[in-house]
Amino acid sequence: MAIKIQVIHMNSCGATPKTIDLIKEVAEEFGAEIELEDVVVSNEEEARKFRHIGSPTIHVNGLDIEPEARNIGQFSLS
Repeated sequence: MAIKIQVIHMNSCGATPKTIDLIKEVAEEFGAEIELEDVVVSNEEEARKFRHIGSPTIHVNGLDIEPEARNIGQFSLS
């Protein structure tokens, strides 16, 4: 079963390409099958929908990789 990973970011985020490369590298190193989704948010509604708290935001199987961020209720385009 593939691990579902979402990289949620603004189009202008310079850290996103390196983040995606790192995710792929780690998955390959561990032999993990991943399903990588690149999600670009462009307005506040999308930020709320995808729980974007900063660019990039990473979700693994639907959960933010930062446990503290899982309870945040304010989403933005930053």
